[in-house]
Amino acid sequence: MDFLHSKMSEKKVSSSRKSKLKSLLLQIGQSMLEQESLEVERRKISYMEEKCPPLNFPQSMPELQELCEKLHNQIDLVDEERYDAAGKVSKSRMEIDDLKMVVQDLNGRFKKPALRRVRMSAEAMVAALLGSKHKVSMDLRGNLQQVKREVKEEEKHTGDWRKNIEDKSGMDGRKKMFETEA
Repeated sequence: MDFLHSKMSEKKVSSSRKSKLKSLLLQIGQSMLEQESLEVERRKISYMEEKCPPLNFPQSMPELQELCEKLHNQIDLVDEERYDAAGKVSKSRMEIDDLKMVVQDLNGRFKKPALRRVRMSAEAMVAALLGSKHKVSMDLRGNLQQVKREVKEEEKHTGDWRKNIEDKSGMDGRKKMFETEA
Protein backbone atom coordinates (compact mmCIF):
# COMPACT_ATOMS: atom_id res chain seq x y z
CA MET A 1 0.00 0.00 0.00
CA ASP A 2 2.81 2.41 0.77
CA PHE A 3 4.16 1.89 -2.75
CA LEU A 4 0.83 2.92 -4.31
CA HIS A 5 0.54 5.87 -1.95
CA SER A 6 4.05 7.10 -2.85
CA LYS A 7 3.23 6.83 -6.59
CA MET A 8 0.08 8.92 -6.15
CA SER A 9 1.94 11.59 -4.20
CA GLU A 10 4.58 11.83 -6.93
CA LYS A 11 1.98 12.69 -9.51
CA LYS A 12 0.44 15.52 -7.50
CA VAL A 13 2.90 18.32 -6.76
CA SER A 14 1.83 21.11 -4.45
CA SER A 15 2.02 24.72 -5.58
CA SER A 16 4.62 25.58 -2.92
CA ARG A 17 6.84 22.75 -4.15
CA LYS A 18 6.36 23.94 -7.75
CA SER A 19 7.42 27.48 -6.82
CA LYS A 20 10.48 26.16 -4.93
CA LEU A 21 11.50 24.05 -7.91
CA LYS A 22 10.97 26.97 -10.25
CA SER A 23 13.10 29.31 -8.14
CA LEU A 24 15.79 26.64 -7.88
CA LEU A 25 15.83 26.21 -11.67
CA LEU A 26 16.05 29.98 -12.13
CA GLN A 27 19.02 30.15 -9.73
CA ILE A 28 20.79 27.34 -11.56
CA GLY A 29 20.14 29.04 -14.92
CA GLN A 30 21.43 32.37 -13.62
CA SER A 31 24.63 30.77 -12.33
CA MET A 32 25.12 29.05 -15.70
CA LEU A 33 24.71 32.39 -17.51
CA GLU A 34 27.25 34.03 -15.22
CA GLN A 35 29.74 31.21 -15.84
CA GLU A 36 29.18 31.50 -19.58
CA SER A 37 29.76 35.27 -19.55
CA LEU A 38 32.98 34.77 -17.54
CA GLU A 39 34.12 32.17 -20.07
CA VAL A 40 33.43 34.56 -22.97
CA GLU A 41 35.36 37.33 -21.23
CA ARG A 42 38.29 34.98 -20.62
CA ARG A 43 38.31 33.96 -24.29
CA LYS A 44 38.34 37.62 -25.34
CA ILE A 45 41.32 38.36 -23.11
CA SER A 46 43.28 35.33 -24.35
CA TYR A 47 42.52 36.25 -27.97
CA MET A 48 43.68 39.84 -27.46
CA GLU A 49 46.87 38.66 -25.73
CA GLU A 50 47.55 36.31 -28.63
CA LYS A 51 46.81 38.80 -31.41
CA CYS A 52 48.11 41.96 -29.74
CA PRO A 53 51.36 41.31 -27.87
CA PRO A 54 52.58 44.09 -25.57
CA LEU A 55 54.52 46.83 -27.35
CA ASN A 56 58.18 47.41 -26.70
CA PHE A 57 58.84 51.02 -27.58
CA PRO A 58 62.17 51.42 -29.29
CA GLN A 59 64.57 54.12 -28.18
CA SER A 60 65.91 55.21 -31.56
CA MET A 61 64.04 57.08 -34.29
CA PRO A 62 64.57 54.55 -37.19
CA GLU A 63 63.29 51.69 -35.04
CA LEU A 64 60.25 53.76 -34.09
CA GLN A 65 59.52 54.52 -37.77
CA GLU A 66 59.86 50.83 -38.60
CA LEU A 67 57.41 49.96 -35.82
CA CYS A 68 54.94 52.58 -37.13
CA GLU A 69 55.12 51.15 -40.67
CA LYS A 70 54.55 47.64 -39.32
CA LEU A 71 51.53 48.82 -37.33
CA HIS A 72 50.10 50.67 -40.35
CA ASN A 73 50.41 47.51 -42.47
CA GLN A 74 48.64 45.47 -39.80
CA ILE A 75 45.88 48.12 -39.53
CA ASP A 76 45.39 48.00 -43.30
CA LEU A 77 45.06 44.20 -43.24
CA VAL A 78 42.57 44.29 -40.38
CA ASP A 79 40.61 47.08 -42.11
CA GLU A 80 40.38 45.02 -45.31
CA GLU A 81 39.15 41.98 -43.38
CA ARG A 82 36.59 44.10 -41.51
CA TYR A 83 35.34 45.64 -44.77
CA ASP A 84 34.99 42.19 -46.38
CA ALA A 85 33.19 40.82 -43.33
CA ALA A 86 30.84 43.84 -43.24
CA GLY A 87 30.06 43.35 -46.94
CA LYS A 88 29.25 39.67 -46.39
CA VAL A 89 27.04 40.51 -43.42
CA SER A 90 25.11 43.20 -45.29
CA LYS A 91 24.63 40.88 -48.28
CA SER A 92 23.39 38.09 -46.01
CA ARG A 93 20.99 40.47 -44.24
CA MET A 94 19.56 41.61 -47.57
CA GLU A 95 19.07 37.99 -48.67
CA ILE A 96 17.37 37.18 -45.36
CA ASP A 97 15.06 40.19 -45.72
CA ASP A 98 14.20 39.20 -49.30
CA LEU A 99 13.45 35.63 -48.22
CA LYS A 100 11.28 36.90 -45.36
CA MET A 101 9.29 39.02 -47.82
CA VAL A 102 8.85 36.02 -50.13
CA VAL A 103 7.62 33.89 -47.23
CA GLN A 104 5.16 36.59 -46.15
CA ASP A 105 3.87 36.93 -49.71
CA LEU A 106 3.43 33.19 -50.02
CA ASN A 107 1.64 32.93 -46.68
CA GLY A 108 -0.72 35.80 -47.41
CA ARG A 109 -1.64 35.58 -51.06
CA PHE A 110 -1.69 32.09 -52.39
CA LYS A 111 -4.16 29.42 -51.50
CA LYS A 112 -3.72 25.84 -52.47
CA PRO A 113 -5.88 25.22 -55.51
CA ALA A 114 -8.34 22.38 -55.53
CA LEU A 115 -6.98 19.47 -57.49
CA ARG A 116 -8.76 18.77 -60.73
CA ARG A 117 -9.00 15.53 -62.61
CA VAL A 118 -6.76 15.55 -65.65
CA ARG A 119 -7.59 13.44 -68.63
CA MET A 120 -4.52 11.99 -70.27
CA SER A 121 -4.06 9.61 -73.08
CA ALA A 122 -2.24 6.38 -72.41
CA GLU A 123 0.76 7.60 -74.40
CA ALA A 124 0.93 10.82 -72.42
CA MET A 125 0.84 8.85 -69.15
CA VAL A 126 3.64 6.56 -70.26
CA ALA A 127 5.67 9.56 -71.41
CA ALA A 128 5.11 11.30 -68.06
CA LEU A 129 6.08 8.21 -66.08
CA LEU A 130 9.05 7.08 -68.15
CA GLY A 131 10.24 10.48 -69.32
CA SER A 132 10.80 11.75 -72.81
CA LYS A 133 13.79 9.44 -73.42
CA HIS A 134 11.65 6.34 -73.70
CA LYS A 135 9.42 6.32 -76.76
CA VAL A 136 6.67 3.80 -76.30
CA SER A 137 3.70 3.89 -78.59
CA MET A 138 0.57 2.31 -77.37
CA ASP A 139 -1.70 1.99 -80.33
CA LEU A 140 -4.64 0.41 -78.56
CA ARG A 141 -6.93 0.52 -81.57
CA GLY A 142 -4.32 -1.18 -83.73
CA ASN A 143 -4.24 -4.14 -81.37
CA LEU A 144 -8.00 -4.71 -81.58
CA GLN A 145 -9.30 -7.61 -83.61
CA GLN A 146 -11.46 -6.75 -86.55
CA VAL A 147 -14.86 -8.40 -86.55
CA LYS A 148 -16.71 -8.95 -89.78
CA ARG A 149 -20.35 -8.03 -89.61
CA GLU A 150 -22.85 -10.55 -90.77
CA VAL A 151 -25.90 -9.16 -92.51
CA LYS A 152 -29.13 -10.37 -90.97
CA GLU A 153 -31.74 -12.02 -93.16
CA GLU A 154 -34.40 -9.45 -92.24
CA GLU A 155 -32.33 -6.61 -93.60
CA LYS A 156 -31.83 -8.47 -96.87
CA HIS A 157 -35.56 -8.84 -97.51
CA THR A 158 -36.79 -5.44 -96.39
CA GLY A 159 -34.07 -3.55 -98.12
CA ASP A 160 -32.27 -0.51 -96.89
CA TRP A 161 -34.52 2.04 -95.16
CA ARG A 162 -32.28 4.85 -96.36
CA LYS A 163 -33.30 4.24 -99.95
CA ASN A 164 -36.99 4.68 -99.14
CA ILE A 165 -36.32 8.04 -97.50
CA GLU A 166 -34.20 9.19 -100.43
CA ASP A 167 -36.99 8.23 -102.84
CA LYS A 168 -39.61 10.13 -100.84
CA SER A 169 -37.49 13.22 -100.32
CA GLY A 170 -37.54 16.14 -102.71
CA MET A 171 -40.36 17.09 -105.14
CA ASP A 172 -40.27 13.76 -106.97
CA GLY A 173 -40.95 11.87 -103.77
CA ARG A 174 -43.90 14.13 -102.90
CA LYS A 175 -45.41 13.69 -106.34
CA LYS A 176 -45.14 9.95 -105.93
CA MET A 177 -46.87 10.19 -102.55
CA PHE A 178 -49.78 12.19 -104.03
CA GLU A 179 -50.07 10.02 -107.09
CA THR A 180 -50.29 6.84 -105.08
CA GLU A 181 -52.92 8.30 -102.76
CA ALA A 182 -55.11 9.63 -105.51
